[in-house]
Amino acid sequence: MRVAIIGGGAAGFFAALSVREHHPAAVVTLYEKSDKLLSKVRISGGGRCNVTHHCLEPRKLAKNYPRGEQFLRKAFDRFAVRQTIAWFLDHGVELKTETDGRMFPVTDSSATIIDALQGTAQRMGIRIALQSGVKAIEPNGDGAFLLRMGTEDLLADRVIITTGGHPNPTSYKWLADLGHTIVAPVPSLFTFNMPGEVIRELMGVVVPARVRITGSDVECTGPVLITHWGLSGPAVLRASAFGARSLHDLDYRFNAQVNWLEGASEETVRQTFAEQADLLDRKLVENANYFRLPKRFWAYLLHKAGVPSEKHWGAIGKKERNRLIDLLTNDRYAVAGKTTFKEEFVTAGGIALEEVDPLTMQSRKVPGVHFAGEVLDIDGVTGGFNFQAAWTTGFLAGKLDG
Repeated sequence: MRVAIIGGGAAGFFAALSVREHHPAAVVTLYEKSDKLLSKVRISGGGRCNVTHHCLEPRKLAKNYPRGEQFLRKAFDRFAVRQTIAWFLDHGVELKTETDGRMFPVTDSSATIIDALQGTAQRMGIRIALQSGVKAIEPNGDGAFLLRMGTEDLLADRVIITTGGHPNPTSYKWLADLGHTIVAPVPSLFTFNMPGEVIRELMGVVVPARVRITGSDVECTGPVLITHWGLSGPAVLRASAFGARSLHDLDYRFNAQVNWLEGASEETVRQTFAEQADLLDRKLVENANYFRLPKRFWAYLLHKAGVPSEKHWGAIGKKERNRLIDLLTNDRYAVAGKTTFKEEFVTAGGIALEEVDPLTMQSRKVPGVHFAGEVLDIDGVTGGFNFQAAWTTGFLAGKLDG
């Protein structure tokens, strides 16, 4: 059996290794259009490679995918984080868990992951063809497929497509020509640009907060990082992922509401200040930072609310205090643009999931063709989730079930 893997990224390698594991006699060839393999693995996590996330419950794990939650829930029942950890350990790579749940190799080097994948592929006899882009796939009538390579045509009995996500819709034309519906790609995982907002002067400050997109049901809680562009950090990136399509439709011009106390209500904050009056009233306002916000950020909020920092807290008027409470619980910012988050170039879109079997990754349109990785309309939030989807879908596709 001749098996062609198209795409030399994380999903492609894992699919190729899975094929060899489940079908030892198969002739497996991995075709990569560029001259580089596993390029996204190499730069992930600042060169450390965020392999997965320590979320061991499949249903909970699936909730981290704005596109693909229901689809992956079934797939994760067959191969998820526990199996990923075990696979890498079996191949000489021990993973460690950081406080936020992200998992990295103990070496803190993506080269460890690359060496494990490439070394195993070499030992298993997987053929690798670089600078070998596939232009089209055509069923040849006898159950096999003709791969149009440009300079030559090749035959394969089974095909696994792992070409990743693309921002340009034309990159999916050859898959549409094969008979698949393509969900239009839009960016996911991006920071909020706020060119007119003074808060950018606090770049580098991190505040745990809740971020809401005005006029939508997108609401995410976690650390918010203030940058010289605007807002970033886990809460913002998660909001950008879950709101990817609606924010694209708004041309990335919208209002963001930020609760700097991780969702505490206005009434709760007002009551807290009242209960702590004996503690706070004699303090200067600049020292009455009961919620222990970063000092520079507290000073920024006081200034924005028009509260004199040199006064004592007990001397602050009701209107001033109300303005401050409003900023703490419902601060508002105008967003006008986005910036891709470091190496996390992720797109929402790709092969429509209803045309793929979630247990086998086989096409419901073209039997014998399987998909894995971001070429599917699957994307996760930052933190190792996109790689986990690659390992899972690659492993299931490589079983060649169906």
